[in-house]
Amino acid sequence: MAILSIETSTKVCSAALSEGTKVYEQLINRENSNHAVLLPEYVETLLTYARENQITISAIALSGGPGSYTGLRIGTSMAKGLCYGMNIPLIPIDTTLITAAAMKDQVQGNALLCPMTDARRMEVYTALYDDTLKMVKPIEARVVENADWLLETGKEVYYAGDGAEKCQEILRHDRLHLLKDIVPEARYMGPLAEELKLPTNENIAYYEPFYLKEFIAAPSHVKGL
Repeated sequence: MAILSIETSTKVCSAALSEGTKVYEQLINRENSNHAVLLPEYVETLLTYARENQITISAIALSGGPGSYTGLRIGTSMAKGLCYGMNIPLIPIDTTLITAAAMKDQVQGNALLCPMTDARRMEVYTALYDDTLKMVKPIEARVVENADWLLETGKEVYYAGDGAEKCQEILRHDRLHLLKDIVPEARYMGPLAEELKLPTNENIAYYEPFYLKEFIAAPSHVKGL
C-alpha cells in the first residue's frame, strides 16, 4: 500500500510518498521552520507524483508528537484535511519512534535507542527502544541533569535527535553514544505505519496530537499588546 507521510514535529519539515520499504520521493527542509508554507507545497508535489504514476494512496501517516506545538498543529491540520478529502485513514506515529527508526541503522549490537526531541532548556521528550524498535521505557518529558537514568539500564545506549547534542556534556560515558544529525524524517514512517495494521480506528474529527505538556503562550513583547 502507498502511504503519504507528514513530519512537522521539529524545525525540520518533511513529507514522503512510500510503499513498503520503497520511498518514491521525500521532500525535506532542514534550514528553517516555515512549515505552513512548505508543507502544502510538498504535499501537492507528492499528490501530483502519485497521480502521474497511477499510485493509489491508502493512508496518511502523521508524526503525532510530542514536539513543537506549532509544527504539530500544522501537520495535523494538513493530515486531517487529506484524510477527509480522500476518504482514507489517519495513522499517527509517535515522534520518538520515528527518530528511533532513523537511528536504527547506526546502532550496533544489543543496544538501546534513546531519541530526544528538544523541549527547551535542558528538557527533552524522550523514550527508550530496543534494537527492534520495541518500546522499553515510555515517552516522558525529562530534564537531563545526569546520566543515571540511562546507565541504570546496564546496556549500551545511543541517543540522538534535535535535543541530544545539548545533553552530550552531561551524558559523557563509555556506554553512552551520541549520533549526530539525526531527526525524525517522513521517509522512515511508511513501514512503521504499515506495522500498525491498516485501517486504524483513529477518529479523525477528534484527533489531537500528543503534546505531552500543555502549551503556555509567552507574553507578547510587542508594545501595546
